[in-house]
Amino acid sequence: MVLLPSSLVFYPIPVVQRFLHADLNSRTTLLINNSIMPLPKPSESKWRLLLSLLLVCAAILELDAKQERTTPGRTSAPKEPKHGRAAAKRHRAETLKPKIKPTAAAQTKTLLTQVLGRGVFKKVGETLSVQAGDTLSLRCRGKPVEWSVPPYVEEDEGRLMIVQQERFGLLTLVNTTVADTGEYSCYPMYCEDRDCRREYSKAISVFIFFPDPRELFVPSSSHYEILQLRSNWPAVLPCQVTSPEAKVALHREFPPGEVEVDGTEISFNYRKGFTIHRPQPRHAGVLHCVATLGNLMQSSTKYILIYVNYPMAPPAPVIQASSSSVAVGDNLHVTCSAVGERDVVVEFSWEYPGQQIGRPLYTEETMSPVSGEASRQHFQSVLQVDEVRDVDQGTYTCTAQNLQGAKSVSTTVKVVPKAKARKLLV
Repeated sequence: MVLLPSSLVFYPIPVVQRFLHADLNSRTTLLINNSIMPLPKPSESKWRLLLSLLLVCAAILELDAKQERTTPGRTSAPKEPKHGRAAAKRHRAETLKPKIKPTAAAQTKTLLTQVLGRGVFKKVGETLSVQAGDTLSLRCRGKPVEWSVPPYVEEDEGRLMIVQQERFGLLTLVNTTVADTGEYSCYPMYCEDRDCRREYSKAISVFIFFPDPRELFVPSSSHYEILQLRSNWPAVLPCQVTSPEAKVALHREFPPGEVEVDGTEISFNYRKGFTIHRPQPRHAGVLHCVATLGNLMQSSTKYILIYVNYPMAPPAPVIQASSSSVAVGDNLHVTCSAVGERDVVVEFSWEYPGQQIGRPLYTEETMSPVSGEASRQHFQSVLQVDEVRDVDQGTYTCTAQNLQGAKSVSTTVKVVPKAKARKLLV
């Protein structure tokens, strides 16, 4: 806004486009914003003053327009869309889907390190050796985490300390011994509210040896240990050494001698011991391990191996009654049979209606080889019910069981009066 002399009014003049001059004695007009505004007839001096003020106003407004174009935060007029490579890039950027920020659990990768000193860490591999008597410090990244340790360490809580920090868990074991040898694992936890569970797929483990020049085997609480050799399951002799540098051999007590370890039938692993992959009767007996390291030789606990022939599956029994309808006073026989493997015992058990009144169980069991199949046997159990009464009517159930499991079969017997039974026979 510009203030003009008193004979004029206030005129908004954003841009003075042009002036139209006429004779001083004629009527003067001014074209402002495409509108013609009538002006009074001034004197020559007043006209010059008016013209000067208008020029000053035009200059001020031009300066104000430049400031509007350069002032931050002002919106400029929309530009025409550009064509070509730049426009295509902008179009692709606009159509991209927004990225989903992963959760904290997805961003954090489990990392297990050994703490060697303040601010000094070492990433651990599959195995680690810590001299017996030294302090073990492990750090596992995650919030929160859980630890699993060998049974002997877990029982001795006085030497073990576990602390959960903001971003990692810290395990410290002091006054270590050879008995602490074993697997140490760290499990990141997945939590929803107060319910947390281990994420086993993200667990990281390390087997730690605690070597001692006086002890080559992890000590055991007994001199003998009984192990069952199952025909369908690998057997492990846990001859666990305290140093990965020790050489270990497997020996038999009777007859004395070293057992061949070929890596296929029998194999050795420093973290497990000896594994018999397919146990056979010839593997049974008393065995022990012998470890040597330098000039030191030591023997392990003795293992008594007992071979048990395990069947491949539970038995499949078949049940049959001597008759589905029995007259009062007659005798009833219910037979249950199953085919099993040689040297694998099948046991039978019965449930019958007479149990309700305390009727004793009378059974006769037999075993015979299957004709033409030397490796299979036929087992049979016959339930005998003498002088049938009304209480003997109902369901008879036979259960056949071996070392792999049990299966049951049933049949129903109806008891009828003696006269009615004769009519049925006629």
